[in-house]
Amino acid sequence: MPPNSFALARSVEYFKIPRDVLTICVGKSTYARCGIIVNVTPFEPEWEGYVTLEISNTTPLPARIYANEGLCQILFFQSDEPCEVSYKDKKGKYQAQKGIVLPKL
Repeated sequence: MPPNSFALARSVEYFKIPRDVLTICVGKSTYARCGIIVNVTPFEPEWEGYVTLEISNTTPLPARIYANEGLCQILFFQSDEPCEVSYKDKKGKYQAQKGIVLPKL
């Protein structure tokens, strides 16, 4: 990955988030220590699809990122009750994405 650059990638896993769960994605320490930052918005209740990962190389040096190697980790938070309005209910624009999805403005 070139210095001071940004790339999009797709997760290997396909996610189907239950109505009573919210997830947060955080970058893994080894890559963070190399200046590689991963940003993903939370997976809202009833969101599903492959995750589009936003990856930034914040350093002035090139970096290698390997396919099928853990770049980030997902934290799952389960609520005591289901949400009132889910991502699916809102007909979210990134629902059921199959590949890397560019911004939909």
